[in-house]
Amino acid sequence: MNALELIESFSDFKELKNVDRETMMSILEDVFRSMLKKRYGTDDHIDIIINPDKGDLEIWVNREIVYDGEVEDPNLEIALSNAVKIEPDFEVGEEVAEELKLDDFGRRNVLSLRQNLISRIMELEKDHIYKLYKERIGDIITGEVYQVWKREILVLDDEDNELILPKTEQIPSDYFKKGESIRAVVAKVDLRNNNPVIILSRTAPEFLERLFELEVPEVFDGLIKKIVRVPGERAKVAVESYDDRIDPVGACVGMKGARIHGIVRELKNENIDVINYTNNEKLFIQRALSPAKVTSIELHEDEGRADVSLKPDQVSLAIGKGGFNIRLAGKLTGYELDVYREGAEDIDDVDLSEFSDEIEGWVI
Repeated sequence: MNALELIESFSDFKELKNVDRETMMSILEDVFRSMLKKRYGTDDHIDIIINPDKGDLEIWVNREIVYDGEVEDPNLEIALSNAVKIEPDFEVGEEVAEELKLDDFGRRNVLSLRQNLISRIMELEKDHIYKLYKERIGDIITGEVYQVWKREILVLDDEDNELILPKTEQIPSDYFKKGESIRAVVAKVDLRNNNPVIILSRTAPEFLERLFELEVPEVFDGLIKKIVRVPGERAKVAVESYDDRIDPVGACVGMKGARIHGIVRELKNENIDVINYTNNEKLFIQRALSPAKVTSIELHEDEGRADVSLKPDQVSLAIGKGGFNIRLAGKLTGYELDVYREGAEDIDDVDLSEFSDEIEGWVI
């Protein structure tokens, strides 16, 4: 393998990777210099010329001409009698430049050189992927399901980079087959054994927020204040508009629910409550407990909790199927909500099984 073939082979390699030709040439020079240092002890007297346009490489060794019998280091010096064989006009004190061919290094060194090049380029590729996805944490990506395992799904992006969607980051009703398109957000990027591992999520609140951004242009103006969700079951989204001309709830829902229906389908029919945000904490708690109608609210700000009183027929709506409604309302408002039924003790002391099959109520 000559220098041209070596460079062209890596030119082909970089076509499949995120390594530009100039960077590959720089790596090539570094690897050659490393090998030449081992051979000569120094590379100060060596010139490496790389032409990325033509794809060729030349290595020239420069040696000083000394009188015969005065050569102390044959790697750095050459006797006058040998120098004049190359060029009759050479004189003592001048430098002789001789080209080194790749074949001069021997097959074993060339193979070692190639392996070092592959290793360096792969490291550069890993670093590129790590930095690329580190900057995309929280962004939504679309990929193709490549392999489905029991605990995770292997996804390929547009550049065939491998991404992981763990079972714990999937919506419970998610079911994907090989070759299907999938959307998720980049949750985190780790380094394991010096390899970048990109973890995706479909359960993170950011995934729902990115879906809103795709469907609702007004979201980019700061429409969404907070999102809480139980993946696949229910989500609550607090919205606020800084433009009096924009109805935040209406903007998110769309005409006849056109905007939000696409999001609901993507989330496997996850119920989404869109709520107007307000600084009035009592009113916010009241809205968060929708569709239940609250009779009264007593705040205990120092304890971070609120006592909520409801009529008996509203209790099941406030709690919701599986307790999701009250749990999410608490997360959304930041208060621990204690529900009381008018004329009864704290609902925590009441058997909640009677509410388990109740209809959750109004959902946008």
